[in-house]
Amino acid sequence: MAFLRSARNLFRCPLHKGCHSTATRSVTYESFKSEIEQQMTPKEYFNFARDIVAPWAATKPGHPALFFTDGQKETIVSYSDLLLQAKTLATALRDPQPPKCALVLLPKVPAWWVVNVAGSWCGTIVSCGTTMLTPRDVAHRLSKCEADCIICTPELAASLDEITKSVPLRIIVSDNQEDIRAGWICYNELLESCRGRSAQPCVATRADDIAQLFFTSGTTGKPKMVPHTQATYGIGHIGTMRYWLDPREEDMIWNISDTGWAKAAWSSLYIPLMAGATAFIHQKPRFDAKETLRALCEYPVTVLCAPPTVYRALVQCQLSQFPLRALRHCVSAGEPLNPEVMHTWTKNTGLQIYEGFGQTETTLLCGVRKGMKLKFGSMGKPAPGYNLKVLNEQQQELPPYHEGKLAVSLKQGYPIGLFKGYLWDEQRTSEAFRDGYYFTGDRAYYDDDGYFWFVGRADDVIISSG
Repeated sequence: MAFLRSARNLFRCPLHKGCHSTATRSVTYESFKSEIEQQMTPKEYFNFARDIVAPWAATKPGHPALFFTDGQKETIVSYSDLLLQAKTLATALRDPQPPKCALVLLPKVPAWWVVNVAGSWCGTIVSCGTTMLTPRDVAHRLSKCEADCIICTPELAASLDEITKSVPLRIIVSDNQEDIRAGWICYNELLESCRGRSAQPCVATRADDIAQLFFTSGTTGKPKMVPHTQATYGIGHIGTMRYWLDPREEDMIWNISDTGWAKAAWSSLYIPLMAGATAFIHQKPRFDAKETLRALCEYPVTVLCAPPTVYRALVQCQLSQFPLRALRHCVSAGEPLNPEVMHTWTKNTGLQIYEGFGQTETTLLCGVRKGMKLKFGSMGKPAPGYNLKVLNEQQQELPPYHEGKLAVSLKQGYPIGLFKGYLWDEQRTSEAFRDGYYFTGDRAYYDDDGYFWFVGRADDVIISSG
């Protein structure tokens, strides 16, 4: 496709110049990590929509930011269209005052991206959740985060009508006017009401203002609220972007993740737009291995980000029947990838799978970048911005090959991508932050080369079926 022709000689990432100049060059791990860390500089004022999306919309307005397909129909949203819709929605939301927090329960539709950018523009905290949430789940989230806005599908609106009556602003995303219920506002009509009006200027957000609010998915206890600021994601993900995902401006990135998880914010929203690349979104409601491979053959997807469960399903198909000519880079996260899957995938595609590890509370903590030696089952080495340690029960740092508690040392500085604590929960925050460390809740060990190995969770188990 013509729109994917290289633009790197014409445009540069607004975050920093030459953001991919060393991604594939032969440099040491230490020097590359240090170089990236110098670019992850805290700022007093920062806004993802204004400082990332708007510059791309100005320098390459027609370049696709989002490419959607349901297997039949295709929809392309350019950078200028995305910013225009986001500014229009932000202007509507600010009449008279923008919501403090919006609970967003949407599938993979353009409005999800527009709402996230608009929230940044007008200073509304966005809290995304999966459309699989029950009314009881939603009631809990509304009460905990004190959301004064909810944006969802018609189906969810029907089931949530009673429990959301006290929410001041209720918005339904649908092209069918018959889906709009009494007491709810039509998303399209909201946009239309401000079309042609002068857009409100971007709010002057501080870098430490909360932009995103996630609920953890642990199986024990109530979900914890994890806030991320304009900077923790908008700047902190420079490390994830350059060290691991390696996107370029001409790339089309497919991140197979539900919109309700932090991973969607990582690799479907922030990183593609930070890189000036195109996010590919397949709108099939359920994962299908053969359909995924057909899409990888049909569309020029160059970067694939998927959990191990997806790769395990893909290698069960006859990969030789699916020539993946455009694909150049594959990454995986969520759990260790078994060597058999890696071997089968590489044998049939010629591509390695680079593993990464992170949490809702962080950006990429650990990973394998191109050029590094692969060690099956390893999470790789600490990502830029993080100083990982393995501790015993007395909080003493352990030598190689000794299993212990995985922690981020805060003694040499606070990582820009690390959250500051669970919202309105001092007890859980004090349990996670102790003695100059952030404790991930995981157990791990590392080897003589500095590669880390995940052993298991120390507390609750992460739900990964989404």
